Amino acid sequence: MLVDLPLKHIFIASKIPSKKVMIVLHGRGDSSQGFTWMPEQLALDDVNYLLLDAPYDYFTGKSWYELPPNQLEGIKDFSKLLTKTLDMLFESKFDADKSFLFGFSQGSLLTFEFGARYEKVLAGYIAVSGYIYDAKLLLKEMNPALKKGNWLCTHGTHDDVLPFDVSKSQVEILQKGGFEITFKSYPKVHTIVEEELIMIRDWILIKAKCSVSKTHHP
Repeated sequence: MLVDLPLKHIFIASKIPSKKVMIVLHGRGDSSQGFTWMPEQLALDDVNYLLLDAPYDYFTGKSWYELPPNQLEGIKDFSKLLTKTLDMLFESKFDADKSFLFGFSQGSLLTFEFGARYEKVLAGYIAVSGYIYDAKLLLKEMNPALKKGNWLCTHGTHDDVLPFDVSKSQVEILQKGGFEITFKSYPKVHTIVEEELIMIRDWILIKAKCSVSKTHHP
């Protein structure tokens, strides 16, 4: 655990010491525990992992913000907490330009809504099975340097929680506004599948030139 961070979390240190960190934002009803599999599955030996817990209780898990149409207050409040958290991480311990922001579902929305407004440019942003609160407003308010950043967005064509067509159309609004985003679809429901995870890993390797575990067999 990292001392004094404003959000509860699980920290998993890299096998090879480095200043790279993957900041992971879970979805509604989940928690940091739900992503403890990630280091082993991605097998990137020089990447540290910071798995953050959302602040609101939601059944047996956590939530970043309230259900629609009451999302905005939570998005704004916890974007401030995420700003404080990342500022602390990048003050001395980790390098922003070597680190990644990963979000699933609610965490995917925050990857866009917070990540695109954050003042520092990270090595990459990965948004899985989510949506964008307000794509047109995001284009107006985002850090202009991030339009040319490394963005990867994936979604399931059979998603039973967040409709594929809605998320795809929102990404297209951003793309037409000059936001460079790689968008990939998979025949999946609201989850992460092995084929997708392999693609994400390969994408990270290209963007960050990470060290790979020799024992990894995708």
